[in-house]
Amino acid sequence: MKVLFIGDIVGKIGRNAVKALLPKIAERYKIDFTVANGENAAGGFGITEEVAKELFSFGVHIITTGNHVWDKKEVIPYLQKEDRLLRPLNYPEGVPGYGSALMGLPGGRSVGVVNLSGRVYMGLMDCPFRLGLGEVEKLREKTPVIIVDMHAEATSEKVAMGYYLDGKASAVIGTHTHVMTADERILPKGTAYISDAGMTGPVDSIIGVNKDQVIDKFLYQMPVRFEIPSGTAMFCGLVVDVDDETGTSKSIARLQLTYP
Repeated sequence: MKVLFIGDIVGKIGRNAVKALLPKIAERYKIDFTVANGENAAGGFGITEEVAKELFSFGVHIITTGNHVWDKKEVIPYLQKEDRLLRPLNYPEGVPGYGSALMGLPGGRSVGVVNLSGRVYMGLMDCPFRLGLGEVEKLREKTPVIIVDMHAEATSEKVAMGYYLDGKASAVIGTHTHVMTADERILPKGTAYISDAGMTGPVDSIIGVNKDQVIDKFLYQMPVRFEIPSGTAMFCGLVVDVDDETGTSKSIARLQLTYP
């Protein structure tokens, strides 16, 4: 099975890149299943029902998020009913939404997706390791193919999750920092891993935001309203080749494309 993971989609410029490039990528790499992190897809901060439905219409099967999932409050009712739009599993009990999903595919195959948030520099969350392992084990009763989005700041926490779930998840893919790392590999027990999938958003920016506004923030430490610039977009993603029977990964490859 070929799985495509799209790095954090930022604003309309990122969505336009997905719309234009996803069909070509799916055809070239024979993609069976697509996961995208969409927590910044609506104006660069948060996601809405309209934007989520747009991404689904482009061919995305499951949308994961992270700490910005609540930035657009109007999405909360949609999170409560749409199990293809995930929020991190390890929010405290009672938080609306779903932290994992199981989706059937043609031919009797299925894929599980787990969305986790790190805790280092990320706020007070329940343990992603214990909860993540428990959720992966539940999903493995129904499918061997499981993709984990580890949305975290600290690389050490992401690497630790990769090794913790090695041989249990098909892939552990880091998100959140918007800069694609070059440490993609297959771990000893067969789990594909990368510390960060990067960003699908404006090239001429600082992690997706107008560069002058970010520089002013660093210079003056005053409140700044961040905006998402236009121009050329970068599409960052990963293609993971997973064995349908065992759930172990055979390869992981980075994609970096520009549009237009």
